[in-house]
Amino acid sequence: MRNALKTLALAAGIAGVGIAHAQSVDMDMTGRIRAEAFQRSQVLKTLNHLTDVIGPRLTNSPSMYAANAWTREKFTEWGLANVHDEAVEDFGRGWVFTDAHVEMTVPRAMPLHALPKAWTPGTNGMVEGEAMVAKLASKADLEKFKGKLRGKIVFLDDLRPYKPNEKSDFQRHDKASLEEIASSPVPVSRPAGDESPEAMMKRFRERAEFTPLLNQFLIDEGVLATMSISSWNDGIVRVMGGGSRKAGESVGVPAFVMIAEHYNTVMRALADKEKVSLRVASDARFTDDTNKPAFNTIAEIPGTGPNRNEIVMIGAHMDSWHTGSGAADNGAGVAVMMEAMRILKAVGAKPNRTIRVGLWTGEEQGLVGSQAYVAKHFAKYPEPTDPAEKNIPRSLRTNKGKLQRMADYDKLSVYFNLDNGSGKIRGVYGQENLAAAPIFEEWLKPFNDVGATVVTQRNTGSTDHISYDQVGLPGFQFVQDGLDYFSHVHHTHLDVQDHISEPDLKQASAIVASFAYNAAMMKQRFPRKQLVEN
Repeated sequence: MRNALKTLALAAGIAGVGIAHAQSVDMDMTGRIRAEAFQRSQVLKTLNHLTDVIGPRLTNSPSMYAANAWTREKFTEWGLANVHDEAVEDFGRGWVFTDAHVEMTVPRAMPLHALPKAWTPGTNGMVEGEAMVAKLASKADLEKFKGKLRGKIVFLDDLRPYKPNEKSDFQRHDKASLEEIASSPVPVSRPAGDESPEAMMKRFRERAEFTPLLNQFLIDEGVLATMSISSWNDGIVRVMGGGSRKAGESVGVPAFVMIAEHYNTVMRALADKEKVSLRVASDARFTDDTNKPAFNTIAEIPGTGPNRNEIVMIGAHMDSWHTGSGAADNGAGVAVMMEAMRILKAVGAKPNRTIRVGLWTGEEQGLVGSQAYVAKHFAKYPEPTDPAEKNIPRSLRTNKGKLQRMADYDKLSVYFNLDNGSGKIRGVYGQENLAAAPIFEEWLKPFNDVGATVVTQRNTGSTDHISYDQVGLPGFQFVQDGLDYFSHVHHTHLDVQDHISEPDLKQASAIVASFAYNAAMMKQRFPRKQLVEN
């Protein structure tokens, strides 16, 4: 019993520290934020321009540069300060595609739905060749197929039997799923079947070494094009990058991803020893001959209080893949973050700390933009001396070395990120920062009625808050309803505005604006969890 009382006292102490950090929520300001977000929203208008007007925003493409310019204009129009782009040096070349065409001509005429991988060359018009299966996953495979692929259109993957989706394609959290998220299972050393960090690094290193060899092999062997199978079924083209964005590196041959059902059609014919001929065209090109910088877009509302030199940040990645319009991934997050800043200006917020927004580039290539920003302003680990390890994303490196803190490391209070589609915010991931929990619970109370209730200590990864979290800075991602983000939209040609929920964007905008304001008005800097260094 005594131990139990001690535990309760400790928990109460942690909560007390958190609430002391948070201070009371300004309900008048919260009410003004809600009214502006719900009744005078511009979030869908912003998203429409990003997606239907500008379109997909592959890093360093002309559309991404247009997005940088347009968001700067909007921030300036809304009266934000310090509006500028910050360069991410030597990212690589820009790339665009305008059309793609694939059809089977033998054994029968059939249109095949496929789209090109980013940073792969075009075909320079229509080309025709015989389809052939060739697994090219190792140097031994290259030797095996040497001299056998000239003039061929190579299918790289196995046939994948169709499997119906057993879950609903469209999902919102219910009481049970929210309770499950709120729980934090005690981790084991490594779950059965999970890859160790060392094994993951080895795999990345091997892939980085093999890819240039494969690209050059395909060129040398005279392959016309390659086809890969979409990772999702039901006619969805889920396609990302190939080739190389770096000037001077081999880009390989035209490379496509085909919907699984059409890919399997060809593979069955080839398995039956039938001759299969295809016509293929890809109007794709690189926009630069040399490596160019990419750009993050930054703006802020200056602080007016005694902690005006401290910074609260919100952000989302503005880059996208190239086949849809980047509406859910992550035009939705960008529109919400922009709307949050507009709301704060519209309601006349005078924050104690500076509130800064970052619209990141290169997230899809490994958090490149946010990591460059954090490294410049806040903290970084030294670059590895092993050239192979430089190709491994920073977040996956195991031997990071000693953290190098920059001038603004102690000025950053907290960062909030949004990047899981347009589903409404249901809470926030605490990233194992126990002192944050009672703060977030207080900040969510004014939004419990619109479905935001959960604070979980779970970590969540794979997006830009990790750039902050991995250097010991408070960085958080919101819990969202999934909608059809992970069934139809993520990295697919269906990532367009039709899959966006406008009411959810309004709700998220109000919560982000409120969180940013509350963080900016705290008496003390946001609490940090312990950073364990190598």
